Amino acid sequence: MKEILTGLALCFALTAASGQSDSLQLLDFIRTEGMENSQVEMIASSLTDIYGPRLTGSPMLDRATQWASDQLGQWGMKNVHLEEWGPFGKGWQLEHFEMHMQEPSYSPLIAYPKAWSPSTGEVSGEVIYLSASNAEELEQFRGQLEGKFILLDTIRKLEEWFEPPSSRLDAEALLDVANAGEPTPRRFRNFRRSGANFSTALWQFFFEEKPAAVIDRSYKGDLGTVFLSQARASGRSSRNTDEVVPQITMAIEHYNRIFRLYNAGIPIELTVDFQASFHNPDEMEHNIIAEIPGSDLADQVVMLGAHFDSWHTATGATDNAAGSTVMMEAARILQKAFQESGTMPRRTIRLALWTGEEQGLLGSKAYVGEHFAQTDQFGNALEMKPEQEKVSAYYNLDNGTGKIRGIYLQGNEGVRGIFREWLDPFADLEASTITASNTGGTDHLAFDAVGIPGFQFLQDPISHGTRTHHSNMDHFDHLVLDDLKQAATIVATFVYRTAQRDAMLPRKEVNN
Repeated sequence: MKEILTGLALCFALTAASGQSDSLQLLDFIRTEGMENSQVEMIASSLTDIYGPRLTGSPMLDRATQWASDQLGQWGMKNVHLEEWGPFGKGWQLEHFEMHMQEPSYSPLIAYPKAWSPSTGEVSGEVIYLSASNAEELEQFRGQLEGKFILLDTIRKLEEWFEPPSSRLDAEALLDVANAGEPTPRRFRNFRRSGANFSTALWQFFFEEKPAAVIDRSYKGDLGTVFLSQARASGRSSRNTDEVVPQITMAIEHYNRIFRLYNAGIPIELTVDFQASFHNPDEMEHNIIAEIPGSDLADQVVMLGAHFDSWHTATGATDNAAGSTVMMEAARILQKAFQESGTMPRRTIRLALWTGEEQGLLGSKAYVGEHFAQTDQFGNALEMKPEQEKVSAYYNLDNGTGKIRGIYLQGNEGVRGIFREWLDPFADLEASTITASNTGGTDHLAFDAVGIPGFQFLQDPISHGTRTHHSNMDHFDHLVLDDLKQAATIVATFVYRTAQRDAMLPRKEVNN
């Protein structure tokens, strides 16, 4: 083995000496290492089975952060550190939960408390449906809710599945994406939904009335899949106030049954035993940062990242241990390639694993605001900082476990030809689509908003939207490991080639 590695190092050295801007041997090494010697199973199982869930502010996230930092250091990455941001608010972790129907007959129930809900202890109570749509109707329930379980929704009718819940992008779908027109420039905005005033009054009313818990139904899914996020409060985030009542989301089949019984006039008694703990007294959080130092262009940076946090009802596999696994694996591949070849990237390669993404891209926005631009409260650029000019690109992954099928240009037509050249060698791995479209909802937007080329890869949807995204079924079992291997290989190649270019990637104008 030592002789092979020595020969490989010599081969790399000779290639570098030849003056080629990209080492074909190193690119071959990246592909071989990514597809044949992958560590994605180890990384993903650690992040999910051992260190999941990873709710921002929770002790489990702190344990996962320590594990990831240690692992990156063991691989030989430099400047591994945690970068503080905040204040985020209170931390929260689920300690125990069970729910049962006692009357009219016993049945265990599939349900989960929302994050930042306060504990109930063990309580029993009757069920009441709150049928109010304005403040006047709400007052009719004054004095009737204490100690009761409040149903907040009506029945959601289910339809049986006649199409598979998982899918890959076919040729027609990819062509539609590729032919999408130039996107409309967007800024971060504070959208206030209609009915917000009543919503604020509703949750304040609940806090004053002290019900045992407020119950809603999973807003999509069936067959025991429950989708949910965090508790509501009266006009403020539930992690920043104590004016929160216990809140529970129930599987649709069980919710519908209880609602039918209620409509039939049959008394219902529920029992809940729920314990949660609050943490993080300083209210600060941390992103994970690690680097592979550059050489002649070391003051310039290529970044890759994914959000590290998850919701609390599962282990956060497809959202987003998948993305974090791919980016950690891409960094490992690159670190090994440079280490064994005895070379260094031209630009510094920087890995970032973000926290607080699920609450509004908080970690990445804070990082961008600290390093690259003075921003407004939503993350839009007000004034650039010197470091902003030094970042060639940021690459992100956060659309589940599906293989990479291409990349979104995010309206940056200047990189189309560059990305076409870089994708062409991966046609056999089914990654070839380039689209001018924007895609949103994740951390590349924080970079794009301040003029740094920020990109999200186009992925097969698999069952992300139908089964796993923010659900109780988001476990390791739904990861497609071969897809993660393919994705890590492509990401590592894009990062490597960005780091080695003579010029930084073209930029588009910042939309102020």
